[in-house]
Amino acid sequence: MSAASSTWVVVPTYNEADTIEPIVAAILAELPPARRVLVVDDGSPDGTGGIADRLAAEREDVEVLHRLGKRGLGPAYLDGFRAALRGGAELVVQMDADFSHDPAEVPRLLEASGHADLVIGSRYVSGGRITDWGPRRVAISRWGSRYARAVLGLGVHDMTSGFKCWRRATLEGIELDSVGSRGYAFQVEMTYRARDAGFRVLEVPITFRDRRVGKSKMSGPIVLEAAWRVPALRLRGRR
Repeated sequence: MSAASSTWVVVPTYNEADTIEPIVAAILAELPPARRVLVVDDGSPDGTGGIADRLAAEREDVEVLHRLGKRGLGPAYLDGFRAALRGGAELVVQMDADFSHDPAEVPRLLEASGHADLVIGSRYVSGGRITDWGPRRVAISRWGSRYARAVLGLGVHDMTSGFKCWRRATLEGIELDSVGSRGYAFQVEMTYRARDAGFRVLEVPITFRDRRVGKSKMSGPIVLEAAWRVPALRLRGRR
């Protein structure tokens, strides 16, 4: 590993062999010199981890964290965050590997981090939008964010966004070891914990696109986890 990099981008993967190489290249093209892309692969059977290893062998600013088996989005991000903090990261960006989050928008999140402790790439503030999704899927997504906002009493519009920029102090201040969500409820829980701990949260508009190739990782159990964990977070906060 080279000298400490101040900006890290954590990209969790499971069966993203078709997109991992172009997404890494696109991210690196947008980052400042002191940077690192960390691919966190959950033992993808399609060879994603092997492609990521090749990229890491070719470049000092790419690193791979291999995990045994598909163990959940939340734990993958937490392991990635810990690795980034150990590596000296001052800013940590989290984003998907499937181009639903546009690497060209990463600099805007990094710039906004000068005014906030957590920057959220938001689909639901003025200027934000979703392309390629049908009305039903958009409605479900909006309902999920509104449900979380109402239950948790937060003013954040896009509670389920997975495109975020964290300052080091924020990640260090929200007790990563006690985060329990595994699926997409992880996004809600992390935002709630940041705001509950008194950190400044800022939303910047982004354009969210449907994944280029492959299938969505959303499933029934993931939705059910989010439905019960959101009120559980509120109860925890009142104790």
